[in-house]
Order: sequence, then structure tokens, then C-alpha cells
Amino acid sequence: MFTAEQIKASCGDIPFIFRAGAWKPRTSPHTFQGVGDEALVWLQEVKARFGIPVATEVATPEHVEKALKAGIDYVWIGARTSASPIAVEAITQALKDHPLKGVLIKNPVNADAQLWLGNIERLEKTGIPVMAVHRGCNHQPCWSLAHAIRTQRPDIPLLLDPSHMSGNAAKVPELMSKIEELSLDGAMIEVHCDPANALSDNAQQITPDRINHLITSIALPDHPRLYTYESPTQDLEELNWLRAEIDELDDRLWDTIAARMEVSKRIGAWKKAHGVAPLQPERYRQIADKVQQKGDFALRIWDLIHEESLKQQE
Repeated sequence: MFTAEQIKASCGDIPFIFRAGAWKPRTSPHTFQGVGDEALVWLQEVKARFGIPVATEVATPEHVEKALKAGIDYVWIGARTSASPIAVEAITQALKDHPLKGVLIKNPVNADAQLWLGNIERLEKTGIPVMAVHRGCNHQPCWSLAHAIRTQRPDIPLLLDPSHMSGNAAKVPELMSKIEELSLDGAMIEVHCDPANALSDNAQQITPDRINHLITSIALPDHPRLYTYESPTQDLEELNWLRAEIDELDDRLWDTIAARMEVSKRIGAWKKAHGVAPLQPERYRQIADKVQQKGDFALRIWDLIHEESLKQQE
């Protein structure tokens, strides 16, 4: 309740949905699984006291039934559930013929654009407005995944989840800038009045007082817009999508090289302990011959990496 009160004060006239997970689908059974049904009563209280729409995550038809009975305005389907078409179809059937303001669906934990698109189409059969939420995969942006959805379904509002995408509250502001750059339609942000003592995902939660600055620093659309590629402005947006993809690939490249150097240090420690010289000519020739098959460019890059690896070993 305190978090909801603070968010409302911070947002002022900016419209928002207050979301909270009653049931938490977690990887380990030894971690916090959510409060359960009791949390729906708390959401009812938030809605009544502050006059704001509320949302909760659903993973089963039973969850849907309880959320509807509690007067929840929106439901969202998380990444783990989104990975199962059978689970999404079951939720779709439970949602049919029920009044909801909207249903949000996150991308699957595996970067499968067609699976995500198929789930969106399933949910559309309910007649309830559908919004897609891009949260990336394994704390990686996976911009190509969101790009595919934006291209194939420009009519679907596409929101960003910078909290799960980064897993780090300090990185949320930088990711929020992508909303304006890529013409996204909003964000789903994790907020907590006391992140240090939150029972789950505390490293990625920001405090309510930061919300206003995050939102007012970017240009959000007044309403979801249709996305086409006809005007020069929208052509620039396409370039921004492609640049986001290549920036992500560059980051992965540097991370991979850094990880390789860490392994090189461990190899160096082993060689030192066993009296083996850092440079092993036969091993060098084996790898060089293999890389050479990929072309001269690959060999030039590998030679630089190998040279640095030797330095790390020494």
C-alpha cells in the first residue's frame, strides 16, 4: 500500500497501471512464490483507495478465475507461461466472455518471435485488447525479437520491460531511452518502496521517487499508434531498430572476448603449475588452420585475440 501511495504521488497526472504478482512462477521451489490469493485483496484495496487500475500475473485458468472474481482490471502472462502454447490456450479459454480492460503478454523465455506472435493471436480470440511486453531473454535485450513483432504486428501496442531486461536497477534509465528511440508505447517497470528488502528480484527494482523523472524524460505516445515504414521519420525508426540490434551484438562480442581472456588466465595458471610454456606451436597451428577456413578477416581477428591471450597467460 505504501508503494502504491508513493507511485501515485510520483506520477501525478501520468496514467499508469499498478501491477503486482499474487503468484510468482519461480525457477526454484525454495524461493519466494508470492503471497497467493490474499494478495488479490490487497490489489482490491489499492484500486479502491487510490482509484487506479490494477493488474496481476496469471499462469493457469484458476488464476484467471480468481483474478476476475477480485475485479482485477488487467492480467499479464509471464515469460515462462508464454513459452507454452498449451498454457496460453488454456488461459485464453478462461478469459473468453469476461470483461477485462486488457491482457499483456511477455515474450517467451526463448527468443522465438513466431511463438510470441502465435500467443498474441490466441489471446485476440477473446476480444480483449492485447499488449505485448518485451523483456528480453536472460538479461539480454534481444532487440531482433521485438523488431520482428513490431514489423509483423504494428497494430499491437509494444511495451518495454527494462527491469527484467537488465536485472539491474542502475541500467533501467538507459533502457528507458529506447522507448522514444524505437517508438515503443510504454513500459512495465518494477518498483518497490524498499528494494533492499524485497522478497524477489530486488536488484532490478527502483524506488517510487524515480518514476516521475524516468517517465517525463522520454516522449511517450498519447495512444498506441499504427506503425508503418512509409515516411522518412519512420524510416529513421527502422534504422534505430537495426542499430539497436548491432549494438547488442557488439556488446555480446566484447563480453565473449572478456570471458575468453578469463579462461586464458586459468590456462596460464595451469601451465605455470605444470611447467608448460604459454605458447604451444602445435596447438597454435591447429587452431590457425581451422580459423583460416573462415577467411583472412577471421584469421586477422583471431591473431589479435591469441596475442592478447598469451599476454594474459604470461
